[in-house]
Amino acid sequence: MMTEFLGVPDTNLLLFLGLTFASFATAFIGVFTGTAGGLILLATMAMVMPPAALIPVHTVVQLGSGVTRTMIMWRWVMRATLAPFIIGAALGAAIGAKAFVSMPTSATMGILGVFILIVTWLPKLGRMGGQSSRFALVGFAATFIGVFVSATGTLVAPFVASAAPDRRNHAATLGALMTFVHILKMVAFAFLGFAISAYIPLMAAMIITGAAGNWVGEVALEKVSEQRFRLILQVGLTVLALKLLWDAFQQV
Repeated sequence: MMTEFLGVPDTNLLLFLGLTFASFATAFIGVFTGTAGGLILLATMAMVMPPAALIPVHTVVQLGSGVTRTMIMWRWVMRATLAPFIIGAALGAAIGAKAFVSMPTSATMGILGVFILIVTWLPKLGRMGGQSSRFALVGFAATFIGVFVSATGTLVAPFVASAAPDRRNHAATLGALMTFVHILKMVAFAFLGFAISAYIPLMAAMIITGAAGNWVGEVALEKVSEQRFRLILQVGLTVLALKLLWDAFQQV
């Protein structure tokens, strides 16, 4: 039977250290590739954490990562996207939980996978309409879905990529927008009655190592060309979309 390291349920020292390292590595990946970090961390945590705690704990850790990335890269955030996105996200959190719970997980993953492929490979679709209305709709969708899927940065990333003139704008703005998504998800979890206080030591350690990963990721981002970054982002989003479609097919 697994011990409780620092009071964290079903966690020993090795698992604790492994998850904190995973937070560092995926934060670095999230900055350097412009996507994928949160989804990879979620997949890693899903292998070792109970389902009831998985998404709330992942949300808190990703919130910490988003806050630190935004602080480190604030000068690159596209501020015009924030207000409409927050309005849409608040609406998504307010009405999403009860309505979305009835949709099968396989259907959600399939829809996300197809949608990400279309926006990634037809980038003009990610620029349709005015920027304010576009980001309001994306904010709504990301938070509405995020209560149950958690890692919805892959949904937001193609739209940020379409609007961002520079790779640093992309990384910083995505971090800022997802910070608001995670804050609103935490509010939703509070209303749904999730209690994760036993995981505070693990979450704190993962937030600290995630901040370190964000810093190292920004340093690495300065050394990569814009063209290479865009290629990495496009390939990364495509791989994640295909994985979502495959997982959806497996669950049918």
